[in-house]
Amino acid sequence: MSESRPHENYYRGNQAYADFLAGWDPAFYGKYTDALRPSTPGGRVLDVGCGVGQVVQALTRDGIEAHGVDVSAPNIEKASKFSSHCSLYDGRRLPYPDGYFQSVGALNVLEHVDEPEAFLKELVRVASPGGRIVVSSPNFRRAIGLRDYHPRMRGLGNKWENWCRLQEKRRLMRSAPDQVRFDRTPPIIKEPFEPDDDAIILTNGVEMEFFLTRYGCEVERVDCTDRKVFAPLDWLLNATPLRYYMFSAFVVGRKR
Repeated sequence: MSESRPHENYYRGNQAYADFLAGWDPAFYGKYTDALRPSTPGGRVLDVGCGVGQVVQALTRDGIEAHGVDVSAPNIEKASKFSSHCSLYDGRRLPYPDGYFQSVGALNVLEHVDEPEAFLKELVRVASPGGRIVVSSPNFRRAIGLRDYHPRMRGLGNKWENWCRLQEKRRLMRSAPDQVRFDRTPPIIKEPFEPDDDAIILTNGVEMEFFLTRYGCEVERVDCTDRKVFAPLDWLLNATPLRYYMFSAFVVGRKR
């Protein structure tokens, strides 16, 4: 990894980050793992930013050929205990040929990468025609909700700014789509490590859907829920366009 990618270098040898991920509740990964499952037997699956391998482990246990890549060496050391298909990569180009996987995903990764637009394009590149792409990130542009954990989400002032910014982005998508880029924010680095505070990209479902569509996907759904919740409540939360302004951004597309 080049020195021009300083934020991703932060994770390269970060043992504390790997130890933190190893303690996460496996139930957190359930919705994402299920969305990644191939629709036909024998399909390969790729988890980009696989962390310490919880998703790869669950899919491998079910007889699926699950691959994982990550920029963190300590993460891959742990993930490799579950599968020989886990490897370190440079955070830029995925080490696979075009159309190699039936499903490709990234859970809570997009907000941490230096080139988010190029990152999404790479996910689409390695998916086969008709293959699924699953991308889940926090909604840093949320305008509705309580108990917000990041400074860019808290307070009525930030919520109003987020609402207005997404309207501005929607207008730009119509008038000058080539100019659309994810907004950036300075990372907040804490000791001990805490999730998402160190994000550098203000991810949201509006732009994630836009770029997947732009790169050749048919977006099947955009949810504000990234975990399994009571089915009627899940339907209610995701039944209207307000889902773009709440909680998380869980986007599922299919490559044309």
